[in-house]
Amino acid sequence: MKSNHAACLVVLLALPTVAAAGEVFGKVTMNGAAVKEGVTVAAKCGATTYPPAAVDKTGSYHLVLNEAGKCALTVTQLGQSATVDVVSFDDAVQADLALSVEGGKLVARRR
Repeated sequence: MKSNHAACLVVLLALPTVAAAGEVFGKVTMNGAAVKEGVTVAAKCGATTYPPAAVDKTGSYHLVLNEAGKCALTVTQLGQSATVDVVSFDDAVQADLALSVEGGKLVARRR
């Protein structure tokens, strides 16, 4: 039985790991504190639109994109949206975002 487990382990270790192209993750803050649940982050890369992902209770988000390159992240909070450009690569990219309200409009910037 132990030899079967060892053989399975060897096979699993021999398999190449697959990284998702364009993986983007980070934390969304406003006024120096994590945003609350209900905030979403969506992405658009070229002609491909990715559905919004909700932030967790710490303000963190994670998006898996099928492509690398220039993308626009759209953060939506309380019915307002703000967009910021990011460049995704084959490896994961961290994009922490800081929200503010300027002139009554929501603004997002990378931190």
